[in-house]
Amino acid sequence: MANVDAKYEALFTPWKIGNVEIKNRIVMCPMGGTSLFGWMEHTGNHFDKEAAKFFLEKARNNVGLIIPGIAPIKSTFMNQWLYQNKKMFKELKVFMDELHQTGAKLFVQITAGMGRSWAIPTPLVMLHNMPIVRDLIKPIINIPYQSASPSELPSRWSDKVKCRAITEKEIKKIIEAFAKTAKLCKEAGVDGVEVHAVHEGYLLDQFTLNYTNKRTDQWGGSFENRYRFPVEIVKAIKASCGSDYPVSLRYSVTSKVKDFCVGAVPGEEYTEIGRDMEESERAAKYLQDAGYDMLNADNGTYDSWYWAHPPMYMPQNCNLDDVAHIKQFVDIPVVCAGRMEPDVGAKAVAEGKIDAVGVARQFLADSEWVTKLIENRMEDIRPCICCHNACFNMSHYKGVANAQSIYDASHIARCALDPRVMQSEKYKLEPAKTQKKIAVIGGGIGGMEAALVCAKRGHTVTLYEQSDCLGGVFIAAAAPSFKEKDRALIAWYVRELQKYPQIAVKLNTKVSDVAALDADEVIVATGAKARKLPVKGAEKAIEAVDYLLEKPDVGETVVVVGGGLTGCEIAYDLYLEGKKPVIVEMQNDLIVAKGVCLANSSYLRDFFAANKVEVHLETALSEITDKGVVVRTKSGETQTIAADSVILSVGYTPAPVAKKQKHVHVIGDAKAVGNLRTVIWGAWDVCTKL
Repeated sequence: MANVDAKYEALFTPWKIGNVEIKNRIVMCPMGGTSLFGWMEHTGNHFDKEAAKFFLEKARNNVGLIIPGIAPIKSTFMNQWLYQNKKMFKELKVFMDELHQTGAKLFVQITAGMGRSWAIPTPLVMLHNMPIVRDLIKPIINIPYQSASPSELPSRWSDKVKCRAITEKEIKKIIEAFAKTAKLCKEAGVDGVEVHAVHEGYLLDQFTLNYTNKRTDQWGGSFENRYRFPVEIVKAIKASCGSDYPVSLRYSVTSKVKDFCVGAVPGEEYTEIGRDMEESERAAKYLQDAGYDMLNADNGTYDSWYWAHPPMYMPQNCNLDDVAHIKQFVDIPVVCAGRMEPDVGAKAVAEGKIDAVGVARQFLADSEWVTKLIENRMEDIRPCICCHNACFNMSHYKGVANAQSIYDASHIARCALDPRVMQSEKYKLEPAKTQKKIAVIGGGIGGMEAALVCAKRGHTVTLYEQSDCLGGVFIAAAAPSFKEKDRALIAWYVRELQKYPQIAVKLNTKVSDVAALDADEVIVATGAKARKLPVKGAEKAIEAVDYLLEKPDVGETVVVVGGGLTGCEIAYDLYLEGKKPVIVEMQNDLIVAKGVCLANSSYLRDFFAANKVEVHLETALSEITDKGVVVRTKSGETQTIAADSVILSVGYTPAPVAKKQKHVHVIGDAKAVGNLRTVIWGAWDVCTKL
C-alpha cells in the first residue's frame, strides 16, 4: 500500500465483523441483479456464473467485503425456496474457495421479500387484476405472494394493485427458510449472511413501520411486535449456524417519508410517518441485542427512494451524518452507503464515526476503482454518474406502474457506461481479424466510446469533431452545478483517448462528405438537433442546449416548456440559482419516459412539490410573447403565464451527417435519440463487429 495517498489510508486497515476479519474498510454493497443465485430468470434459483465472474473480478481488485445482490428466500419465478437447490450450494463452495484466495470476504444477502415495494411491471398489473389468470400463472409467478405485505396496502408502483396481508403461516415459513439457507451458506464457506432488510421499505421494513403495519396480532402494534420478524430471523439463523456466525442487517436509519409515495428531500422540514431518529436509536440497539453483528446502513424507503438510491441531485455522502449518529447507540460495526466519496469516507473511519464505507454502483462503472485508488490513479477511475439507466431503470409515472421491460427487469445491475458488466458473453473486446482505418464523425460520448473500442481492437482511428472540444451535447448535459460526475466523465474520456497513439483527434473539423474520407469504415456519431415548435413567437425562446452551454442571462421568472428529464433538470438548476421556474408539460406527469429510474424522477417531483415550484401538466404551449407564454389546458381553456424568459426543452431529432450504407454506420442519437446507455451500448454493437 506504499502508493496510497495519506488521506485514504484509514480505508486500508483491517476490522472485524464478529470474529471474521476484513482486510480493508471498503464494502461492496449489494445491488439487485447481482445475486449468486440468479435474479428473475424464468428457471428459478441456480448458481449464477455471470455473477460469480463479476465478483471474482472485484475481489481481485482489492475490495475487502463483497455482498452480492438480494437473493429472494423464495424465487420470483417458479416459487422455489433457496435451500431446496443443494447443487447450487455445492457450486457456491467451489466459488468461495476461489474467492478466498484473493483475500476478500463475502456475505450472502437474503431477502424475505419486497411487499408493496415489489416493482410490478405494467403487463403484470393486468394479470394481477384478472383472478382466473392470476391463479393459473401462480406456479410460474405468484403475484399476490411477491407483493404480500404486513397489512393490506397500496402498491408503491400501481394504484390499481392492492397488496394482500401476509399470513402468520407464511411468516413462520420464511423464518425457517432463512435458518436453512444460512446453514447451507455456512457449509459452503460463505463468511456470513446479511438479512435484507429493515431497510428501504422492503417487507421486513414494512413490518417495523407504523404507516405500513396495521396488524393486531403478535406481528404488529407495539415496538416489540413490529420488530419481531427481523428479530426472529436472526435468532433462527444463530440457532442453526451458531452464535459466532456473522449476521449483518441492511438497515435504514430513518425513513424520510411524508406519505405513501411521497418522500422528504434533503433540508425539508416535515413530519416523519416512518422510522424517525428517536425510534431508530432504540431499534438499532434492540436489533444488535437480538443478535445482529453489523448494520449496513443508509436511509429511505421506496417512498423516498432517492435516499437509498441517490441520483446526482442528492448531496454526496448524503447518509453519513445519520449513520454516524446511529453508531453511537450500538457496539457492533456500522457501514455507511450513499454516494460515499473515498476521502470523506476515510476521514469518517479515521474519526470513528463509521467502521467501513459502502460503495455499490461505482463498482459497475469501474471494476478496478479500488486498485486505482491504492495506486494513486484517481484520474483513471471512470466515475459513476448516478444515472440508473441500466443498473436500475425502473421507471414510473402516472398511469404506468413500472415501464421497465420484463427483459430489463431480469437483467438489472448492468451499466450504462460499460456494457460488459453482467454481460461478459455478449460484449467482448477481441482483437480485430483485419486492422482497418476507421473514421469517427462526432466527438460526443458515442464518438469517443466508438474510437476507444476500435483502438482497443487494433484499428487506427481518426476522430473528427467540428467544435474546439470533445464532449458533444453531453457538455450541455453536464453543465448544471449538480452534474460534477458528468463533467468528470467527459474529462475521463479525453484522458483515455490520449492513451492510444492510434487515435488521431481532429478538432474544428467539419465533415460533410463521408466518401471523401480516407477510411475503410465510417462511424457517424453526430448526435441530434433540438426539435422546433411551430408556435408563434418561438424565436423569443432559448433552446435548452443553448441555455445550458451559454448560460445567458434570464429573468426572475422562467417558463420551461417541456417537463421531461432535461426540462426538469433545467428547472431544478434554475431554482438552485434563486430563480422562479415554471414548468409547462403536455403529459399528465413529469418525466414520462422509459429508462429514467423512479429514484431519479421521484426526487425531482418531490423537490418541486416541497418547494412549491409551479407545474402545469396536460398543458400545451400556444404562443410565446414578450411578457411570457399563452397556453391551452386540457379543458381547452386559454391561460397566460407571465415570465421574464422562456426555455424550450421539447426533445430532439436525429441529425446524422450521412445515412447508414455499406461501410457507413450510424450510432447514438444520430441513429435514434436515447440516453447514455443507448449511445454507449450502440457504439459497442457496431464497433465490436468491425
